Amino acid sequence: MEASGKLICRQRQVLFSFLLLGLSLAGAAEPRSYSVVEETEGSSFVTNLAKDLGLEQREFSRRGVRVVSRGNKLHLQLNQETGDLLLNEKLNREDLCGHTEPCVLRFQVLLESPFEFFQAELQVIDINDHSPVFLDKQMLVKVSESSPPGTTFPLKNAEDLDVGQNNIENYIISPNSHFRVLTRKRSDGRKYPELVLDKALDREEEAELRLTLTALDGGSPPRSGTAQVYIEVLDVNDNAPEFEQPFYRVQISEDSPVGFLVVKVSATDVDTGVNGEISYSLFQASEEIGKTFKINPLTGEIELKKQLDFEKLQSYEVNIEARDAGTFSGKCTVLIQVIDVNDHAPEVTMSAFTSPIPENAPETVVALFSVSDLDSGENGKISCSIQEDLPFLLKSAENFYTLLTERPLDRESRAEYNITITVTDLGTPMLKTQLNMTVLIADVNDNAPAFTQTSYTLFVRENNSPALHIGSVSATDRDSGTNAQVTYSLLPPQDPHLPLTSLVSINAENGHLFALRSLDYEALQAFEFRVGASDRGSPALSSEAVVRVLVLDANDNSPFVLYPLQNGSAPCTELVPRAAEPGYLVTKVVAVDGDSGQNAWLSYQLLKATEPGLFGVWAHNGEVRTARLLSERDAAKHRLVVLVKDNGEPPRSATATLHVLLVDGFSQPYLPLPEAAPTQAQADSLTVYLVVALASVSSLFLFSVLLFVAVRLCRRSRAASVGRCLVPEGPLPGHLVDMGGTETLSQSYQFEVCLAGGSGTNEFKFLKPIIPNFPPQCPGKEIQGNSTFPNNFGFNIQ
Repeated sequence: MEASGKLICRQRQVLFSFLLLGLSLAGAAEPRSYSVVEETEGSSFVTNLAKDLGLEQREFSRRGVRVVSRGNKLHLQLNQETGDLLLNEKLNREDLCGHTEPCVLRFQVLLESPFEFFQAELQVIDINDHSPVFLDKQMLVKVSESSPPGTTFPLKNAEDLDVGQNNIENYIISPNSHFRVLTRKRSDGRKYPELVLDKALDREEEAELRLTLTALDGGSPPRSGTAQVYIEVLDVNDNAPEFEQPFYRVQISEDSPVGFLVVKVSATDVDTGVNGEISYSLFQASEEIGKTFKINPLTGEIELKKQLDFEKLQSYEVNIEARDAGTFSGKCTVLIQVIDVNDHAPEVTMSAFTSPIPENAPETVVALFSVSDLDSGENGKISCSIQEDLPFLLKSAENFYTLLTERPLDRESRAEYNITITVTDLGTPMLKTQLNMTVLIADVNDNAPAFTQTSYTLFVRENNSPALHIGSVSATDRDSGTNAQVTYSLLPPQDPHLPLTSLVSINAENGHLFALRSLDYEALQAFEFRVGASDRGSPALSSEAVVRVLVLDANDNSPFVLYPLQNGSAPCTELVPRAAEPGYLVTKVVAVDGDSGQNAWLSYQLLKATEPGLFGVWAHNGEVRTARLLSERDAAKHRLVVLVKDNGEPPRSATATLHVLLVDGFSQPYLPLPEAAPTQAQADSLTVYLVVALASVSSLFLFSVLLFVAVRLCRRSRAASVGRCLVPEGPLPGHLVDMGGTETLSQSYQFEVCLAGGSGTNEFKFLKPIIPNFPPQCPGKEIQGNSTFPNNFGFNIQ
């Protein structure tokens, strides 16, 4: 099954390759060539690709032209706006190509839409920027005095990093009478000097010579380098060593270990003795050869000094010198050819990569990459694949591959894909390279925010501080990024009379709800509104939820006494007959509380009394009753302070002050004296007190006389004129106070009060019962009685 899948994949790759090959056959057949002089400054103009490709600027930008090179080492940069191809940096030909000539940098011009590419090459032209250099600044040449004219002596050559005509052109030597120098060329094209003997030497006449060797290149102007040649004239040794063969050819695998025997060379010398003893050495070895090979000077065995690399250098030309103990030497050449092994894994060069890619999109290009292998032959052939369980596919064209989506993707199902690109060569053993990439799926706003609850119930205690945080709403969005950023808002209330904007506000970022002002339970117990959650996508999606706010009662209202009135006017006096039985209902304190629940549960207690133990207050209904029988010794006037307290936390309270007057029946005249003067009145002078005392005694005497007369008259006429009030003649206007029954006073009663018009003291003049069926003798208002008194009755107070 796996082989069948690979076969289908390869068939698709081949078909796609032929298709692209047909579209770009003209560009692939013959590379486009460009040139640039080395050391040219970066950003220098090379060519205009738009003109070379026959594209106008708009089409050039639309087709997404790119410049790629092997190993992704770009020495060129492309101006997308103008189409100019520019140098990316200053190029050094020697660093790029060494002695290779011509120095060509190959690259591809890639057009993405539609896909098309062209092969191109940039030739770096050498300039004469290097002088010849001798590796050995001093050379020793030993010449036998028996050497005939015309004898040649090879000298060590100079090195010049330049190539072509800028390389070494010829050698010259300082003027002398014995030697001249010839310029020779080796098989690899390099030139070396050869010393020629023009005139025979005489050691006894001149034992040594000092010459200056100069190497000149062909540049304009030419550059030169010098070395000193020391010529030592030796005694006769007329036979030089000779190699068995002048040329050796060897093949060696690049994975051969260090110390591996490459070849063994052999030379012989017909001389005898020390003149026939031969030593082997590397002759005119470059730095690379000297690092790579070594030769045994006694046996001629050539061994590896370091590992070979076929991809770096495919062959070596090694010159071997065999020198006897005298002045003669022989030369041979060993050509070492390196055999490639599969020691390089394939390389993947990413040219373009797109991440994230949008969800719900059709076939989308994710990546564009090229593959290569530094090996050759079967070792350099490559196959490419990805995992089979992913919604992606590969399309190929030569060594370029395109990674595409196979179908629209859903970010909410899977937000990212880890893709492994596996590139395998066909060598033995096969080597592979894996490139891991993570493709993120970009979100599209296709999900609306969702509240965690469809409705919320919040509680807030009244009298809250403004800007109090009373609760929160929360919504989530399955999308990501700005599409998942939720903004909260208050929606217009359904009740147009609800001042929502003055009651609450919402934090748009986190959904926190705040009370804008202090709430009053007695004015508003609950209200309801809607909140909306919108994301920041385009277009934005939204949802809504209902929030109900319940206001909790706080104990913020003190009890209010309805009866008796505590408004600072003349106190209301309750009359109690001295013959009243224990438990006699004196009056009832009536109070209300604006709160609710237990905050409005009221209790009553007697806080102060003129005579403790005489009166009591029922805790639950506020009824004031006598606690025992009254006696003649009990004072006539009593002042009671009743405390009314609610059941809140902390409790709040109010007080009610009662004035009780004990009477012998309801015909006894009485004079309700005002309370003691305030503290500040007590500070008056003694003279004021004496005047008041005298007036009080006089008034009491007059009142007693009048009361006695009234009692006698009332007793005589009770049968005929019950309920009549005898009023003394004079302008004494009567006032009837009518008190209707309230919640506190369950029964009705009435009093007739007549006050002296000009006295200014509000003193009671007369008191007698009024029979309900008879009109009072003095005009006034009626005060209806309640359960304070057992039966309906009336008083006529003058």
